Amino acid sequence: MSISLRGITWGHVRGISPLKATTEQYQRLNPTISIEWDTRSLEDFEHYPIDLLAEKYDLILIDHPFIATGVHQGAIIALDEWLPEEYLLDQAENSVGRSYDSYYWLGHQWALAIDAAAQVSAYRADLLAAVGFQVPKSWDDVFTLINALPDNMKVGLPLNPTHSYLSFLAICANLGGNDFWDEIHGINPEVGEQSIHILQRLVKLLHPKSLYSNPIHISDLMSSTNEIAYVPLMFGYVNYARSGFRPHVIHYTDIPTTHNEPTGGVLGGVGIAVSARSKHKQEAIDYVRYVASSDCQRGLYSASGGQPGHRKAWKDSEVNRKSHGFFENTLRTLDLAYVRPRYVGYPSFQERAGEILHSMLLNGGSCREVLQNLNSVYQHMRAVSVE
Repeated sequence: MSISLRGITWGHVRGISPLKATTEQYQRLNPTISIEWDTRSLEDFEHYPIDLLAEKYDLILIDHPFIATGVHQGAIIALDEWLPEEYLLDQAENSVGRSYDSYYWLGHQWALAIDAAAQVSAYRADLLAAVGFQVPKSWDDVFTLINALPDNMKVGLPLNPTHSYLSFLAICANLGGNDFWDEIHGINPEVGEQSIHILQRLVKLLHPKSLYSNPIHISDLMSSTNEIAYVPLMFGYVNYARSGFRPHVIHYTDIPTTHNEPTGGVLGGVGIAVSARSKHKQEAIDYVRYVASSDCQRGLYSASGGQPGHRKAWKDSEVNRKSHGFFENTLRTLDLAYVRPRYVGYPSFQERAGEILHSMLLNGGSCREVLQNLNSVYQHMRAVSVE
């Protein structure tokens, strides 16, 4: 008897190509199983309600801030009740940063990190060499580079509403450490205002498309033209670091810092979860176990355009050779990345906060008033979420 599974991922080569390749291999090994993948936009991936996806799909690729909401809705199953303890121990021991832990909630593991990412820095080595500049190490260096670039070359930064918020968070975490966020009151006022001030200084000097772009938009522009030489904060996409993917290779490295360590880049990546509504949970679990394994992650998953979540893949010499050192050159930033809150309802706050910050970057505003507005919205939405 043939069993058909459906999965949902996001519509970029990094999101769909490794799943199609691993599915083809998995189906050859398991001829009674078929898996069909649908895609959604990056914006949908960052916002779409997980309970609605669980109604249609057996396998769901999710962002970790959705975990608590998905668990509260009864939309996904606890993987630790289905997978062997030794397998999960390997996943935990080989986590990139806190990727594995980011899908742990209320004593259970709800997804596995098959894709690891955080905000890192991106640069065109050829363009920086042409102007005689090294990659910035500090935020002061970033502003120095901006002022030194010729008029036809800019620094970029994805600053659509979602990524205005994520850049704000990263700078907060770098300035104030991971405890800048108080669960009751919200964001530390002093740290939050400093972060907003840095963004306000930056936005006047960036490539004009920055305010309307996500990381894919900026990466496409950076790799196909000579308009952007450097991006201080952007979720890395290994595809652009591979020769032949676009006209120009993008190199990646640690983020700029206000101190000695590249802390604070917001953790992203993708976890694979199994719908609680699935009629074929065991079969879905079996694929999860296969695709998250060390052998698959270091081999077919990476070779087919994926950005693996298993640490052994990140440290693999051949995987790094094919990506101009993408993984080894950003691993420190990943290990020090900031994990966003995951309480029930948090994704709604992220969406609203992004709108507030994006409006400020477009139209101006007082750092203090913007921060007060963010914390007021946070306190209200947090109170509603726990009622």
